[in-house]
Amino acid sequence: MLLASIPLPPTDVIKIGPLDIHIYGLMIGLGVVAAIIVTTRRYGRMGGDATIAEKLLVWAVVAGVLGARIAYVAPRFGDITDRGFWHLFAIWEGGLALYGGLTAGVIVGVWLVHRNGGDMLMMLDAAAVGIPLAQAIGRWGNYFNQELFGTPSDLPWAVEIEEGSRPSEFADSATFHPVFLYESLWNLLVVIPVVLWVERRFDLRRGNLFLVYVIMYGLARFALEFIRTDDATIILGMRANQLFAAVVVIVATVILVVRQRKSVVRT
Repeated sequence: MLLASIPLPPTDVIKIGPLDIHIYGLMIGLGVVAAIIVTTRRYGRMGGDATIAEKLLVWAVVAGVLGARIAYVAPRFGDITDRGFWHLFAIWEGGLALYGGLTAGVIVGVWLVHRNGGDMLMMLDAAAVGIPLAQAIGRWGNYFNQELFGTPSDLPWAVEIEEGSRPSEFADSATFHPVFLYESLWNLLVVIPVVLWVERRFDLRRGNLFLVYVIMYGLARFALEFIRTDDATIILGMRANQLFAAVVVIVATVILVVRQRKSVVRT
């Protein structure tokens, strides 16, 4: 008998008349709205034009969602289309690769800011709080979709997963590590406070605060990949996202150190 666990979600859809609202999409949407509000306000306080930033970030979000879906679908194209071609677009079922979305969103956002005469590095630093906030909120969508859980666990905070959503090798296990919860709490209780503390404590060169966020998130992503059970491409004996996280942390750390050593004056 279970002493304690995170129970199954009561539903994954909110019905309002003929309209079905998928909670997965709702949580991602709430995260996006929170990120835009926080990022634009921070950008404005830093001296940028918050009005322009708000308009441009919407397009960055669109690019991020597309990038996240493409990155998820690409290595699973055959499996997804076998269920019907339209499943390529069924994001309410889950299936958004964070690194793909983050990469596409940042590239498009930075390009749009530059094209409209804004400060690209300032925008990145402003987003160093907005992005992890969006992740902390959006990851709860995985709970309602019964995904992003890890290996079996009997810890008090383990999450219950129904039989149809369990990996075949763990079909007899009822509770699993709630990876979505670990990542959400890491962003909310570690990444954001650390980023804000570093911002107040150190005179970082513009753009380096975003690198702090990248390093902090990358460390958690690398560690959590050890207990994830979803399908993944294996490269050099490691899950692709784990290898990518390790590379990102190393590269971001080197860039941060080199840039900070060259100048501690904000540009």
